[in-house]
Amino acid sequence: MATMKSLIGLINKIQRACTVLGDHGGEGMSLWEALPTVAVVGGQSSGKSSVLESVVGRDFLPRGSGIVTRRPLVLQLHKTEDGTTEYAEFLHAPRKKFTDFAAVRKEIEDETDRMTGKSKAISNIPIQLSIYSPNVVNLTLIDLPGLTKVAVEGQPESIVADIENMVRSYVEKPNCIILAISPANQDIATSDAIKLAKEVDPTGERTFGVATKLDIMDKGTDCLDVLEGRAYRLQHPWVGIVNRSQADINKRVDMIAARRKEREYFETSPEYGHLASRMGSEYLAKLLSQHLETVIRQKIPSIVALINKSIDEINAELDRIGRPIAVDSGAQLYTILELCRAFDRVFKEHLDGGRPGGDRIYGVFDHQLPAALKKLPFDRHLSTKNVQKVVSEADGYQPHLIAPEQGYRRLIDGSISYFKGPAEATVDAVHFVLKELVRKSISETEELKRFPTLASDIAAAANEALERFRDESRKTVLRLVDMESSYLTVEFFRKLHMEPEKEKPNPRNAPQPNADIYSDSHFRKIGSNVSAYINMVCHTLRISLPKAVVYCQVREAKRSLLNFFYAQVGRKEKEKLGAMLDEDPQLMERRGTLAKRLDLYKQARDDIDAVAWK
Repeated sequence: MATMKSLIGLINKIQRACTVLGDHGGEGMSLWEALPTVAVVGGQSSGKSSVLESVVGRDFLPRGSGIVTRRPLVLQLHKTEDGTTEYAEFLHAPRKKFTDFAAVRKEIEDETDRMTGKSKAISNIPIQLSIYSPNVVNLTLIDLPGLTKVAVEGQPESIVADIENMVRSYVEKPNCIILAISPANQDIATSDAIKLAKEVDPTGERTFGVATKLDIMDKGTDCLDVLEGRAYRLQHPWVGIVNRSQADINKRVDMIAARRKEREYFETSPEYGHLASRMGSEYLAKLLSQHLETVIRQKIPSIVALINKSIDEINAELDRIGRPIAVDSGAQLYTILELCRAFDRVFKEHLDGGRPGGDRIYGVFDHQLPAALKKLPFDRHLSTKNVQKVVSEADGYQPHLIAPEQGYRRLIDGSISYFKGPAEATVDAVHFVLKELVRKSISETEELKRFPTLASDIAAAANEALERFRDESRKTVLRLVDMESSYLTVEFFRKLHMEPEKEKPNPRNAPQPNADIYSDSHFRKIGSNVSAYINMVCHTLRISLPKAVVYCQVREAKRSLLNFFYAQVGRKEKEKLGAMLDEDPQLMERRGTLAKRLDLYKQARDDIDAVAWK
């Protein structure tokens, strides 16, 4: 089996790494929360700091009145070989060793003030301190701000609730061992620590009770009912502690000497002599260390399961946001082309119906184009008055003999020219839809989200290609319209009865201009014939224009949207390829954090496997 030192030391190591990476919160249970810890809880002036210093064997904590502990202190104790020098390290100053524990106290005060200022405010951001000494046991303790009932001057009114909420956030975790500190010279029923422990751990299986200040109880009283579990029973035995007196603190009595004095007190005490082997700070430290190791061993399967689950989740997120890109140009070019293909797949899915948007192109053909054709001003162009005008101008000085062919051609040409507007509008409408689909496809291509520069380059290249396709489509649809003017369907007119109905001339009237010799019905007939022909042309264009637009724009967009871009990319140098793969700094930072956390979890799993079952 693993030794206590190696197992608790491993948990200390993982906790430090979790703190460095900020892995102590978020959805679900984090690895930091899954690791068993000991939280020291007590009211102000309950002797909490003295207990910690007795366990460590060093005088290193800030002292004073009111709230002295204003940030959680994660204290990791590492037992070293006999004869080695004691020293301390802070996580925020990892390369600095403190051998003067007065300097440790000063650093705690300064680091607290750095986060909270000189006020009496509190912060839930922990200070992490490791102490290496032959006089400690392997143990992790979290010193929390002392519970209080009233706010003092300079503190917000919410300070009482703020401290309780902070303490509760630690002790309510199922893997937290509660070290409840209560002064023996006060009624245990009023103990802030016991009251809170009972709320979060009603069975008492996570709570260790500590009675302090046994030596300053009123004469004739003792704490046996508490220490022997009659006043308040816990699943674990109560431990009595004799703190250094204020006189000892003022005289700077050595903590090792204070431990010796504490042992002598219990061994010679008529009230507590029979409990001496289970009293004192040294016993408390060993008891907690042994219990912590037992809990750690019990929790190893669940810790490993959480680590494996976290590794899978991190790998999945790294796959989603993308792994780091290789630095050689071949790999960069391959990556760029793969990302282009990913975009192209999404774009085609929009066009082919796998994603919404492509149906808007059909809407242009089925609704927008017919509506535009219906609005063309043929009624005005083929009105009797305009027909008479056009035919008259076409005849010139020589009236037509049978049918006004030149007038017909002018009327037809003029009518057909109106189709150019809807034809170009159809091209532009489809172009707008395609541009919007490019934009949506860029945003929906997950692989591109990490490369904003490349996404911008692809969007620009795609839009340039769409512009070329639009130009070619516009030329094509205008050709279709011009074709209808360049060669008329003769058979259509041969089927029409073209004999004009002439009115008998009035000999009393003076001769009229050549076109006026025909009646209105004659011009209405011409207008009707031209209108019938234009309707036939309209039907033809309504069918052929969508075909031309799809062929020139939609088909080409599916086939060769990025072909020109591919050719350009293939000629780029390595530096320019790298610039195209310039990532979003926030995404790079996120990947770096995930990679570090992944390394942490993998190392933790390997370390646990290496020591847990030795």
